[in-house]
Amino acid sequence: MYLAIDIGGTKTLIALFSRRGRVIRRRKFKTAQGYKSFMRDLETNLEGFHGRRIKSVTVAIPGIVQKNYSVKFGNRNWQDIDLIGLLKKLFDCPIWFENDANLASLYEGYRLSGKTVFLTFSTGIGGGIVEKNRILPESNELEPGHVIYEYNGVKREWEDIAAASAIESYYHIDRATDLRKKDIMQDIAKRISLGLPDIIAQYHPRTIILGGPMGRVFRLFEPYLPKDLEVKLKRPRRPNESVIYGCYLYSKQKELE
Repeated sequence: MYLAIDIGGTKTLIALFSRRGRVIRRRKFKTAQGYKSFMRDLETNLEGFHGRRIKSVTVAIPGIVQKNYSVKFGNRNWQDIDLIGLLKKLFDCPIWFENDANLASLYEGYRLSGKTVFLTFSTGIGGGIVEKNRILPESNELEPGHVIYEYNGVKREWEDIAAASAIESYYHIDRATDLRKKDIMQDIAKRISLGLPDIIAQYHPRTIILGGPMGRVFRLFEPYLPKDLEVKLKRPRRPNESVIYGCYLYSKQKELE
């Protein structure tokens, strides 16, 4: 079996997968603000998993993996967190770390032909690039949310225009996925479309997948996206679980290396 851990900004999801990719058990808990509280919560929630026959563990983090396997989190003021020490204490098997957007890209781009760019429109805008079922090196340099665009006469970073959090703030709503009106969907399509030509020009993908919370309402704004981009735009297969399934695929790939 394979253990997957997705550490998100608001919640952490743990899932145990069978060899064939079926979720046998899962557990979810709120990601604490403080590092020490989070580590205690993680160890507590991993109880009941470490006694099983686990072949490997893959951890998705919203940040950077260091060469010494310490991690830097992008959504917390945590530096050089020693997750590997805790996990090695609990599991006698290979342990892998990877960026969460890269793992979501691996799953959503799996078995698609040509190069695929996955974009997640959530608190910010992140993403990854895959081809032939592998995360490409340039995926680690993809930071589309920080590119400056002009919208409604104001220049801002793309994620301050088109991320789910930005759309929620603009429309004074708790969840962007609750929006439904046609004129709002037209506006969302314009916001999301701003950065697509630059991504196409730089990476030449065959497919772009629009994920994160906005991927859940893709069918509503998709009719208003540009038709002349010469790239296929798709919704994610699992908008809420791309990362955790990417962890499973990553473990399987590492097993074969």
